[in-house]
Amino acid sequence: MNPDGGGAASGDPPWAWDEARWRGYVARVRAGRSLKPAVWPDGAAVAVALSFDADHETIPLRNGETHPGKLSQGEYGARVAVPRILRLLDRHRVPASFFVPAVSALLHPQEIATCAAAGHEIALHGWIHEWNTTLDREAERDLLMRSVDVIERLSGSHPVGIRTPSWDFSENTLDLIRELHLTYDSSLMADDEPYELLADGAPTGIVEIPVEWIRDDAPYLTMDRYTGTRPYTPPRDLLRIWLDEFDQAREERGLFQLTLHPHIVGHRSRISVLAELLKHIVACGDAWFARHDEIAAICLATA
Repeated sequence: MNPDGGGAASGDPPWAWDEARWRGYVARVRAGRSLKPAVWPDGAAVAVALSFDADHETIPLRNGETHPGKLSQGEYGARVAVPRILRLLDRHRVPASFFVPAVSALLHPQEIATCAAAGHEIALHGWIHEWNTTLDREAERDLLMRSVDVIERLSGSHPVGIRTPSWDFSENTLDLIRELHLTYDSSLMADDEPYELLADGAPTGIVEIPVEWIRDDAPYLTMDRYTGTRPYTPPRDLLRIWLDEFDQAREERGLFQLTLHPHIVGHRSRISVLAELLKHIVACGDAWFARHDEIAAICLATA
């Protein structure tokens, strides 16, 4: 297995697999029935679900990088960006979901308390932003259980949703989500709208609130001086992409979901893009802003 999510056992090359084998891999976790409500609350034309993955220092730590430079880049997310984001959300009275690795929560417990007190959801995002496809079942389970304990203790409420680190999904992830009786996952990409997860063809009752790299700031704006990873989209161009995504979701009376990272989007030239996006959405006057747990609850209630 490797960090990009390849989980098939080594051995015969894929072109030598029999039909039962490749069908089995495909069917392991699959999209089931659509859970898009016929009508959003208050007759809204579109649902808007903003999320922030508060990774902070866990990305370098996950990679075994312990020098101050990389760690300070993550520290910016907690020290400067999250307060800036919270002020913007408060200005527009917008609720959001914060997906937090347990190590980030332990490093910045006051952030968790502040976000929860402001009415935002605190949800699961792994232990230390680990590559879960490299873990066996017991290791993945142990980290997940420990993460639940930390988030519940620091936020004051039991988490009901998860976004796996790097949207990685191992052979065991769905089984563990079911074992924890979580309401929803937000890591997969089979639709624009919420749907029910299937496990080997069987309905699970778990809501998938799908993500997409198009609606994520990291692919556009990440910078790593030691690799070829460089920001390639000016923030103002990124705004046009997200405006188009929102406008189309509104036209389809669907869901507009956005994944952001404080240490990425929270800089001055980038937070202005989020501010412009929110200004546009609010001006439309017919959007329902909701946390991911609220989206999942509506989907289940109207299914």
